[in-house]
Amino acid sequence: MSSLKKIVIGLLLFFIAVFFMIRSYFSDVQINKYPDRETVIKEQGIEKGWVPALLPASAYDIAETHDLDKNELFGSFYYKEKDEAALLKKLSSVPDMNATYQWGDYLFHIDTEKNRVKYRNRPNN
Repeated sequence: MSSLKKIVIGLLLFFIAVFFMIRSYFSDVQINKYPDRETVIKEQGIEKGWVPALLPASAYDIAETHDLDKNELFGSFYYKEKDEAALLKKLSSVPDMNATYQWGDYLFHIDTEKNRVKYRNRPNN
């Protein structure tokens, strides 16, 4: 292989690597973690639409990841058992989706054994 080809290939690989580093640096993906509901309210996570407003008062270890470019949102939280019945009452079951519930623009999967909720925004159809 000639040295000119090696230089061209090296430059090409360099620019590809730089492209992906810049793209990831300027990505609109953000991850937020909150210890409790009060912190979510203080940091306006509900108001911004990153955390559902039906968040139980006992919610803790709240985490959410949102990507503004793709309009994707994923999150989770734990809750104390005393809030489980009230939480489930606000949700409606999604037909044809195993153990999935909906409320507003969110979809939920609830693990009642671990008192854990995973949620995401509803995909655009």
